Amino acid sequence: MSLHVGVDVGGTKVLAGVLDADGRVVRTALRSTPGRRVSPGMVEDALTEAVAEVADGRTPDAVGLAAAGFVDVDRERVMFAPHLPWAGEPVRARLEDRWGVRVVLDNDANCAAVAESRLGAARGATSALVLTLGTGIGGALVLDGHVLRGAQGMAGEFGHMQVVPDGRGCECGRSGCWEQYCSGNALLRFARARVGVEPTMLTDLCGGRPERLTGPQVTDAAEDGDLVARQAFASVGESLGRGLAALVAAFDPEVVVVGGGVSAAGDRLLDPARAALARHLVGADHRVLPPVRVGLGADAGLVGAALLAEEASAPGGAQMRAPSSNGSRGSRGIRATR
Repeated sequence: MSLHVGVDVGGTKVLAGVLDADGRVVRTALRSTPGRRVSPGMVEDALTEAVAEVADGRTPDAVGLAAAGFVDVDRERVMFAPHLPWAGEPVRARLEDRWGVRVVLDNDANCAAVAESRLGAARGATSALVLTLGTGIGGALVLDGHVLRGAQGMAGEFGHMQVVPDGRGCECGRSGCWEQYCSGNALLRFARARVGVEPTMLTDLCGGRPERLTGPQVTDAAEDGDLVARQAFASVGESLGRGLAALVAAFDPEVVVVGGGVSAAGDRLLDPARAALARHLVGADHRVLPPVRVGLGADAGLVGAALLAEEASAPGGAQMRAPSSNGSRGSRGIRATR
């Protein structure tokens, strides 16, 4: 029986998984991302451990990587990653050599768009705008069932559009980027700033230490009626809707899909986003607004990467360089590094 592994490599975590015949995630392995200021090899060690665990002693037919960064048009290198130490790194070839299996590389939002268009909230749509809200913002545009990658493979980096001149500094090195106002980090920044300042159950949840507050805690508190937590989602939702208004004006998609970990809040996030979209979209009174739907969630990148791995290993699938069988790294295979 074939085995295709999908891996989502984000700013805070590495999530590997496999799918069943219906595209459902049936097994996962989680590792923390070592951070941005480490060697690329440390990130690849975390990938190796996660893939080894989820493969459970088997050798995958192929592994798909959904990387939170700018992937070149040939899908060989991660050219830049705001939250990871990859900069022009030949990630695909290096991991093929290390693991001895076929590796498929793409941007994480592109992978999420593949998953949404085939199995999720964009299924059946001729065009879709897909956003992933996690540590930052990822984005992709689907036209006629195909992800638009752009001339250099870097289309869809909507999270780094400048929305506030001279605004908050961003991990990308610029300032005022959309993801600084509309992401998991933005949600936590809002909530943490109010711990110990305003009455909120968030103070108890984090033991009075704002740095310990997590996104799921803010989501739970909002569901329990906490005013500060709800204000945090309203703030992020407003910023989301404002940005969506610009993107809908530019691309006029049939549907907008919002995924990533922050989307777990559902309508708590999307209702203020929908309202802001309607207020700020040019000509909103004279057009049909695209529905804004919750996507497959935090697993979408993994799912899309696994689908691409399955596609690449099928007869007549994407042609890849044959994995190396020589060298100290290629001979190690997929085994956890200790």
